[in-house]
Amino acid sequence: MTEKFDLVVIGGGSGGLAAAQRAAEYGARVVLVESGRLGGTCVNVGCIPKKISWNAADLGGALRDAPDYAFRLQVAGHDWALLKQRRDAYILELNAVYAANLARRKVELVRARASFLDARGVSAGGRRLQAPHIIIATGGRARRPLIPGAELGITSDGFFELSERPRRVAVVGSSYIAIELAGIFAGLGADTTLVLRGDTALKSFDDMLGEATLDMLREEGVDIVMHASPAALARGAGGALELAARDGRRLGPFDCVLWAVGRMAAVEDLELARAGVALDIQGFIATDLYQASSAPGIYAIGDVAGRAQLTPVAIAAGRRLSDRLFGGQSDRHLDYENIPTVIFGRPPLGTVGLTEKAARERYGAANITVFRSSFVPLYHALTTAKRRCEMKLVTAGPEQRIVGLHVVGAGADEMLQGFAVAVRMGATKKDFDDTVAIHPTSAEELVTMR
Repeated sequence: MTEKFDLVVIGGGSGGLAAAQRAAEYGARVVLVESGRLGGTCVNVGCIPKKISWNAADLGGALRDAPDYAFRLQVAGHDWALLKQRRDAYILELNAVYAANLARRKVELVRARASFLDARGVSAGGRRLQAPHIIIATGGRARRPLIPGAELGITSDGFFELSERPRRVAVVGSSYIAIELAGIFAGLGADTTLVLRGDTALKSFDDMLGEATLDMLREEGVDIVMHASPAALARGAGGALELAARDGRRLGPFDCVLWAVGRMAAVEDLELARAGVALDIQGFIATDLYQASSAPGIYAIGDVAGRAQLTPVAIAAGRRLSDRLFGGQSDRHLDYENIPTVIFGRPPLGTVGLTEKAARERYGAANITVFRSSFVPLYHALTTAKRRCEMKLVTAGPEQRIVGLHVVGAGADEMLQGFAVAVRMGATKKDFDDTVAIHPTSAEELVTMR
């Protein structure tokens, strides 16, 4: 028997949960299908447990700085297993909260894998579910390189399964995931190597962020190996891992190798062809401005659609989609311009708007004015380590409208949210100049920069 709903949501991650609950608030009859733990990548093997681990590494840095502030400390080390235990317990609490939220809004939850029967029907757990609107929000999963022995390494998912800290670890990749996990490993005492295929990191971000990233990792003691394209991973006689590069170099030995070489859409078993849903050249579900796929009535949000793969983006896209489908807001959609992003390095890096290079390409080099500042924050006035804060404002036109804002330094994660509002509203350099600074802070540099 076919069961009819107003909306079927496939995937219980951040985007799927947001879309389902917003639709239910409008009175829609909604069913959500999820075979795994609620919350998706972000809650279970992404943002939340990552930030908890980052907090631990950041506390480790504070403990190292404490003697410079005249504290007399005796630190007995860090208990990785205990951190994992407490982190895992917190995540289970969040899983339960999400289930309760669905129940409170009367969203039916089907604990099963879903596959399309046709453009209006889905099979899940032996049930046939039908709706005029179906949202695919199945997220993504980490890639592994197609080389011999790749299975001996772990991905970011495996990072959260580690029951003890590896003594020697290699992180392969140059993305924000690679940067974050390398910083956490090093901050918690692992002998860490970052392996890059080229000589830069964070290639899609402003050059200032990529340069600062490598500097800060070196300060943390991370060994950075450049121009090393992986060819094979093998386990030696003693059990340690050795990474072979295409140029003949042998890297290692390592106790753990973590691949951070990109992510792909999780669309296996969905039988998208039955519904007429097309993928783009990179294997993500192709969508238009309104998150609509190639099949009428079927939509894709979040990482499975491949655009700006960030939790708040998935949530925003899901809510806006339900606003349009069930809330009478016919033109409601997500604007993918000026999305703020933070990379939780040590210190964190924040960015919103265009890179300097992209701004010059869009507006013409003659129309771009760039302001930069580099300084040692007051926190480091007494510390042995002198980590610098780097800031950049990219402005366009004679009115110097701010089209890009980039920050490296402690507090970048928190200060960026407010500045992102200003950038989105079209603030100019004069607006920043006319704002009274809060002193002494790092953020004040953004409104006093010349």
